[in-house]
Amino acid sequence: MSDHPARTSAALDAAVGAARGLGLAVTDAAVLHDLFSVVVHLAPAPVVARIPVVLPHSTTPEILAGRQRAELDVAGWLAERGTPVIPPSPLVPREPVRRGGFSMTFWQFTEEDRAAEPDYAANAERVADLHAALHGYPGPLPFLTSDEPRHVPDALDQLAARGDLLTADDVQRARREWQELEPLVHSRAAFERAFPGVEVRPVHGDSPPANIFAGTDGPLFADFELVTTGPVEWDLATLGPELRSAYERGARRASLRPLDDDVVAFVDAVGTLRAIAALALTPQLPVLADYLVPVLEQWRAAG
Repeated sequence: MSDHPARTSAALDAAVGAARGLGLAVTDAAVLHDLFSVVVHLAPAPVVARIPVVLPHSTTPEILAGRQRAELDVAGWLAERGTPVIPPSPLVPREPVRRGGFSMTFWQFTEEDRAAEPDYAANAERVADLHAALHGYPGPLPFLTSDEPRHVPDALDQLAARGDLLTADDVQRARREWQELEPLVHSRAAFERAFPGVEVRPVHGDSPPANIFAGTDGPLFADFELVTTGPVEWDLATLGPELRSAYERGARRASLRPLDDDVVAFVDAVGTLRAIAALALTPQLPVLADYLVPVLEQWRAAG
């Protein structure tokens, strides 16, 4: 579905229908956020539905549902231990729900501090606390992107066929670089051979300094949709030296190891190619080009 307003309306209707099917009284549902996911407050119930709507072609319903189950389980486990997170809603079963072609999860409504300005350095420092809290998580998690091995190659094929954002030389270079990186992304054993002594542990998976919600009672970790195992550097990919330094302040306080420069270079290279691959999603979300074309231009300049 490429018509953005129609997609949002359909996601809203699906969320309301699913919530009512779960026994919630919903009379004043409102869209709170609409980008990669449509986020709906199911008012007057204190419940928020998050419905992913912009996804790579390689993300099957089974992959998505598996990620959502992991997200709900990790966020619930952290909340039970007092970690500041947006928790799953206690009013419905802790399971993704499929309706109207969408798969959605349900979360506790949390009031946003709309006057708060993002402080990414402070957020990066907080990520060390999240890593410390995640360390004991007992559930199974995939290694990095091993649950979706075709994401980058398929996206590059789509971009090559389109020819509007990447040149043939761009695609050739990206494929060559990904071929070198891919074994370390999809094999924990290969990663551990390449980086001996670097611990693999549960991490947020999706740039947590940018996924901290400004609640009226304080900042809350959120959006664990890509929760995974990997090196802690994965959560700082492409964020630059200032935010990495902020993270290391938090790591010293939390008694975590300092960042490894070689692993930082690896995750930055992977993160850059994943951002370039995400340009394949621009037909679904045209505004993405505003954020990702500068990454593409920096990559070209560095090549």
